[in-house]
Amino acid sequence: MAELNTGDSGGKGKGGKVRSKKSGAKVDLTAMVDLAFLLITFFMLTTSLSKPQSMDLGLPDKNKDPNQKEENINVDQRRTVTIILGANNQIKWFHGLLEAPEPNGAPQNSTYGKEGIRKELLKRVVSVPQVTGDKEKGLIVIIKPTKKATYRNLVDILDEMAICKVPTYAIVNDIPPAEQKLVDEMNK
Repeated sequence: MAELNTGDSGGKGKGGKVRSKKSGAKVDLTAMVDLAFLLITFFMLTTSLSKPQSMDLGLPDKNKDPNQKEENINVDQRRTVTIILGANNQIKWFHGLLEAPEPNGAPQNSTYGKEGIRKELLKRVVSVPQVTGDKEKGLIVIIKPTKKATYRNLVDILDEMAICKVPTYAIVNDIPPAEQKLVDEMNK
């Protein structure tokens, strides 16, 4: 049993008189300890732990036959938007091919957020199925991070894909020489 002694108030004092000992006040702490453990247990069982946040990414199969020849997939240039991620949160994007961009799709600088790349993506998510005439074939975004882009830039652009509900997007490491010139312009 847990108890708290407050000391005794008897014994020899000044003057040499002997007084009878009075028993000290005792406080039983058993109930308070039980209550503390009950509260700790209650809050441990009822709290929810934060779950790690993750993104769904479709990755290629690892069990691919190395002897199998890779096939090129031809995609209508009207469906593609290429986004190049540069240093210092810079974005360069174009719609279609770099050599022959779609109307209003020439290479442009942009930023993250609703007044930046999101505005352009939302516009194109709606317009691409109308232009191609096929409602099932939507926008395809090719994301090309440069060596100077940060991990946060990649996560931000993937968030933009989710916000804009882009049906198909891919992350590509290869930057051809013509697009490398755009990267060099961004870094100036």
